[in-house]
This record gives sequence, structure tokens and C-alpha cells, in this order.
Amino acid sequence: MRAEDQLPKEFVELANIQYREQEKLLARQRVVGVALGYKHTSGESTGKKAVTVLVDVKMPKDALTSEERIPAKIGDAITDVQEVGVLQAGAPLTTTGAGQLVAPPTFQGVSQLPQGPLVTSGDLGMTVVQNGAVHAVRVDDRSLPALEHVGPFRLTKRIRPAHGGVSVGHVNITAGTLGTCVYDAAASPGIPQRYYMLSNNHVLANSNNASIGDPILQPGPADGGTFPGDVVARLSRFVPIRFIQSGQPVPLNLVDAAVAEGDFEDLDRRVYWVGNLKGLNTTPAVGLTLQKCGRTTNYTTGTVMNINATVDVNYGGGRVARFTGQIQAGNMSAPGDSGSIVADLDERAVGLLFAGSPAATIINPIVPVQELLGIKVAE
Repeated sequence: MRAEDQLPKEFVELANIQYREQEKLLARQRVVGVALGYKHTSGESTGKKAVTVLVDVKMPKDALTSEERIPAKIGDAITDVQEVGVLQAGAPLTTTGAGQLVAPPTFQGVSQLPQGPLVTSGDLGMTVVQNGAVHAVRVDDRSLPALEHVGPFRLTKRIRPAHGGVSVGHVNITAGTLGTCVYDAAASPGIPQRYYMLSNNHVLANSNNASIGDPILQPGPADGGTFPGDVVARLSRFVPIRFIQSGQPVPLNLVDAAVAEGDFEDLDRRVYWVGNLKGLNTTPAVGLTLQKCGRTTNYTTGTVMNINATVDVNYGGGRVARFTGQIQAGNMSAPGDSGSIVADLDERAVGLLFAGSPAATIINPIVPVQELLGIKVAE
């Protein structure tokens, strides 16, 4: 699917203005993203389409220099400035010596985006690190231990079969969320031979620092998961995150996504409190109501605030990655919810939650998640 096909038709023309101007906007102080949405006045939507400029802190106009101020119009397009805070990958959990979960220091993103048209995964030259016959060697003969359901039921407890919404994580991270369970797109229609759990790269592949075949624990290590007793799957493939490097062209990312292969009887496609996904919503509209279930905040709902967002996301340790074509919702998540599947109220998959702030949630659109990983999320 082409990138422009993932936008509501009424925003396609505005997207061309966005791409033409966002490099200059992102170069301004405090700007962390540029997107498409509606102009807001006193917190209420005016219904007028706008190029949305996302800032970490919204300052009074008289506190800004002329160079720092966002113009009220860009060509024929009006602008809207919205405060979202510093955007972080949604599982910046670390542990203290006492086992208490804390968040690492934040890092202010940089901003120099090359001018260009609507972007597709092919344009970005993305490759997927995976098992099987494509880019990596499958790790065989690593049987998973027998696993049992352990109660009482809580999303941070061990659950078998593991389903969407529960705590999960690479053996060397803290904890994120299992989005849903999937199979290879090539097996549809047909009989799938392998079964996977879907989550973020930074949840299952430790932000590129994992190896194919690494153990995935459920619950995640921060929630008491241990090796080997809580191994539920093995890392199968992931889309590498390309981080900004000083003095280099800014790379663009579409997804923070990975899958891990498990035994059929240990994986359940159901998403707790959401249900079984009933297809895809590939063109979510601004104002659409969303739902998700995640490890930290359980079941939440939210609203699509902006679409086609280009945002700088902090991964800790001074690492920043730029993502394009993203969906921005209001506050509906917290650290540890990374990897949650986000659906509309008709149980259609909208995307994969991966980052946010106390004011915003950033979501990978479901189409590039499916295409880049070669999976089937829903029929």
C-alpha cells in the first residue's frame, strides 16, 4: 500500500505542504514533531484542517523570538501548535538496586529532516532481521519449557496461553506488552507453520541489541519473569531502528516492531478486554476513538489527535530516532505499555503503540507493521 493511500483523502494535499515545510519547522527550538490534524482553540477543535506542530513545551508568544515563533500560516495552510512533552519509546523502565522501576533521563531530540514526498517502506530501504531463509539463520532445537497458567489473573503475572495485553520482554530488558499473536502472511490462505507474538523492537529485540533466537519471557523480567522457566518464545525477526547520528543524514523509520516465535498452544490471538481483531483500519481519521490493553495501564481508550506525524523519539542513552507516517493519540498509555495493539471500537487493528509522553501516545500504523514483518495480524 502506498503511503498516500493510508491518509484520508481530505489530508493528501495538506500532506504535500507538510513535507515541503517540515524540515524548517523541525529545526526550530522545542519542536519534536510535525503532523496533520485540526486547528484547536481553547482546547476545542475548530474543524479546520491544519499542519500541526508538536512542541515539548508551549511558550507564550511574547517569550519567543521571531525566529522561534511558528507562523500562523504556511502558504495556504494554517498551523496549530500543540504541547506534547518529550516523546520517549514507551518502555523506558529501568530498575534500581531495590527493584523499583524508574525512568532514565530524557534526551532532547535533534531535527533536520530532508525534504521529500510521501514516504513508503521501499523508499526508506528498510530490511528485516529475521530467521528462516531471508536474512538470518533460524535457531533450531531450542524447545520451550512446559508452561502452565498461574493465577490469580493479572496482566503482570504469568499467563498461558499468553494473549494480547500481558507483560512480556526480551530476557535483557524490563517489561513491555504483548500486542497480539500472528502468523506469516504467506500462509494465508493456508495452514500456518509458525506462530508468533507481536510487540516492539525495543521490547522483543532490546532496541537492536538482541540476536535471533534470544529468549522472550512472559511475564517480562521486571515483573518476575525468569530464564528458563518463563520462556514463552524466541526472537524471530525485527525491523532495525535507525538512530540519528551526528553529522549524518537523518534516517527515517516507519515502525518499532518485532515478532518472536512460540508454540501454538502457548499463544492466543485474543487481546484482553478488546477481543479478537476483526480486520484492519488502514486510514484512521482524526477524531477516531481508539482502545488498547497494556501491561501498565490495563484497558484504556483515546482519540486520534493527529495523523501522518513525523516525530523524534528518545530511546535513552542519548539515542534518538525519527519516525514518519505515525499516528498521534492523546494520553492513553504509560511506560511498559509498549507493544500494545491499538484498535478502533469495531475491533479493527489500527496500529502498534510504541512511544509517548504524559500528554501523547505515538502509534505505528498497522500496514507497515504487517508488510515489513511479513505477518498477518487479522483476516
